Amino acid sequence: RWRTKQNLDYSFLMLYAQPKGTFYLQLEDDIIAKPDYIQSIKNFAAKQSQEWMILEFSQLGFIGKLFKSEDLPFIVEFFLMFYKDKPIDWLIDHLLWVKVCNPEKDATHCDKEKAKLRIRAKPSLFQHMGTYSSLAGKIQNLKDKDFGKNVLHKAHKNPPAKVYTSLRIYQQYTLEKVYKGVDYFWASAPVAGDYINFTFFNPLKVEKYFFRSGNVEHPGDKLFNTTVEVLPADEMLRKELIDNGSKFNYPATKDGYLKIGAFENGIAEGSINQSIGKIQAVRLSVNSDSPVWAILSEV
Repeated sequence: RWRTKQNLDYSFLMLYAQPKGTFYLQLEDDIIAKPDYIQSIKNFAAKQSQEWMILEFSQLGFIGKLFKSEDLPFIVEFFLMFYKDKPIDWLIDHLLWVKVCNPEKDATHCDKEKAKLRIRAKPSLFQHMGTYSSLAGKIQNLKDKDFGKNVLHKAHKNPPAKVYTSLRIYQQYTLEKVYKGVDYFWASAPVAGDYINFTFFNPLKVEKYFFRSGNVEHPGDKLFNTTVEVLPADEMLRKELIDNGSKFNYPATKDGYLKIGAFENGIAEGSINQSIGKIQAVRLSVNSDSPVWAILSEV
């Protein structure tokens, strides 16, 4: 039968690949992958604190399953004992049952023990695109519902800083979370004079900046009429700015910040004149009342 041959194909492929790397990732030729999926897998694997056998990056069948190469001989040995009986994804579940479940305890305990070895990553990194099965006449519309979930924020590695804002934060969507790349920042409608401030623990040179407001679920919750300002670390330069009102072709604020840019269509981005030197803080200043709430989804 075709399914029997597939089980053998998987098993022999695993044995062939086993000495060639640290991990083994099962993929197929009719899938699509999220951008940077390799780095996402590495990051997820690196943060696991407990012993695992399978990391799942798709909920479909045998797609997107990551194994440690050192475990493959044991896994293949189990597959080869039962390759005629059930499809490979079912055999995986039986393997986990044999390894950790106790017949004297209930199914709930068994599920908890299996979940320690089989860890699911979300959102999914792989989506099945094929329609026709290798079995003659069979249509197979398999889709991973977790793959298409919208990305509502984008993470970056930002320098350590104290972050604070005058905006009224909505629920758990704090400024700290967007700065650390954990979630987006969401606040009720800004008014003139409101601000978002990032003060670096150690002054540093900043070459470029990028801020994105709004996200795919709330595209209208953008920052409008909002300027990007930087505070030079040099106190003499700050005093000069306050006295003269501008420097390096940037207008200055009364408290010594330089206005280096502004939001357009929800995005503020640009390069910073390196003559400014090290920067102590970056501030987003709202210059007029907004009719809508504000989301900051990328910093």
